[in-house]
Amino acid sequence: MNDLSVVQKSVSRFLSLDILRGMTVCFMIIVNNSGSATPFAPLMHARWNGFTPTDLVFPSFLFIVGNAMSFSMKHFQALSNSQALYRILKRTVIMFLIGYLMYWFPFFSFNNNHISMLPISNTRIMGVLQRIALCYCFASLIIYFLPYRKVIILSVLLLLGYWALLLIYGNPADPFSITGNAVVRLDRYVLGDAHLYHRLGTSFDPEGILSTMPAIVNVIIGYYAGKFIQKSGKNYETIAKLLLTGAIFILLAICWNAVFPINKRIWTSSFVLLTSGLDLVILSVLIYALEIKNWNKYNWTNFFTPFGKNPLFVYLVSEILIEVFRMVNVKPGISVYDWVNTNIYEVVAPGAIGSLLFALSYTLICWLVGWVLDKKAIYFRI
Repeated sequence: MNDLSVVQKSVSRFLSLDILRGMTVCFMIIVNNSGSATPFAPLMHARWNGFTPTDLVFPSFLFIVGNAMSFSMKHFQALSNSQALYRILKRTVIMFLIGYLMYWFPFFSFNNNHISMLPISNTRIMGVLQRIALCYCFASLIIYFLPYRKVIILSVLLLLGYWALLLIYGNPADPFSITGNAVVRLDRYVLGDAHLYHRLGTSFDPEGILSTMPAIVNVIIGYYAGKFIQKSGKNYETIAKLLLTGAIFILLAICWNAVFPINKRIWTSSFVLLTSGLDLVILSVLIYALEIKNWNKYNWTNFFTPFGKNPLFVYLVSEILIEVFRMVNVKPGISVYDWVNTNIYEVVAPGAIGSLLFALSYTLICWLVGWVLDKKAIYFRI
């Protein structure tokens, strides 16, 4: 599909990819909507250097984008270069704009019964969907126009080049710190403080311009993993090779961490290898469990398929609906979001457990949206 549209037909799908995508979206909603209490540590991002399970969510989404591309790029073979370029750029622009408008939502504010537009001059420019759009764009162009060996060489250069840029243009005393890294310096120069993320105690965007560079490799690795599975088949040899490659990536990441710390915020090259390696291992396990052993006796995968078949739409619903909960007041100064957490979840289970219960409850609401669409065979595509 070329446009953001509704598809009223069923499509033969790759079950393991759907489930991995569904699990990723599900976990993303859980960690993004933790209620008013402090969640359990594994459900929070690492403050700076380091790694938690939550840090795997976003790179897994990029890996899945690449995996899905291994199926969709086949259709580009029948297109001219200009047609392929048009499709890639069109999808990129649409997704980027959706992400940007999502940060501007709800577009207006109420002050003393007066409605006024929210200033677009303070809207964050980069973000999750924006990074997905840019990574999809550059990965698609690289894969479409370059042969396999040059893609691999360029991927290595992206990871090494990013490391070099941080060392050269970062603070010589600590080039990987939150205030001294080259990522924040470039973002402040190009975008300005008003358009950056401000929840880390300073103006710093974890989806910055420069740090998008190594994230492209997550998509490329996902693409070639999908191509390899399609070519080799879903068998033990395929799983063994995926597991071995994943283990090598993880080992390289751990070694590289000694000089280039694993860091999700600036998306270090060691972080790319670690997350890609983990994604290869997880995908291997899913292929073994679902495609070979058929361990789906109680149809447990049915829970994740509504997320996996409408990932973008369900994600948008989760982000917009929670803003509506924060915007609508039960009484002056108390939003629906605050009231529900304070009077229900923090009463039933104070602290981290209440946070988790709220996150799971909210995820079920989003799941219901995806389930209804799936039952009606409605799938949103860009």
